[in-house]
Amino acid sequence: MLISLWPGNVLLYAAKAYEKPNCLQSEFREDFKRIQYLNRLLMRYQNDGELRERLILNHLIVLYNVFGLQAATRLLFFYIKPQFYTTLKTFLMFLNYCPDEVCGIRDTDIMISTMGVDLHAVTVLRQIK
Repeated sequence: MLISLWPGNVLLYAAKAYEKPNCLQSEFREDFKRIQYLNRLLMRYQNDGELRERLILNHLIVLYNVFGLQAATRLLFFYIKPQFYTTLKTFLMFLNYCPDEVCGIRDTDIMISTMGVDLHAVTVLRQIK
């Protein structure tokens, strides 16, 4: 059973999902801040057109390594602003981490399968492969 993510319980959820035994609290905070960095990178991309695709991929890979597939996805869709969901979906599809839906974000389910993708990001990511 998934708990619904709300601001009051999201840190507890993240701490329980954190897959680094014997970690320091500072390491957890540093890894958790990667979500804020992603938000800023996506905002910069939307405002200035500057897509730092390798840095975004780096942050995503680390997040999925330390929080796991389901928890990292839920945390991302809880903290990333909805206007960036299509770009986030594009990167998650590139990494093969994209589910069809994300359950329990502020008592709603987000249907990712119905969202579009960012065509510019698709073009940039295809050059990496």
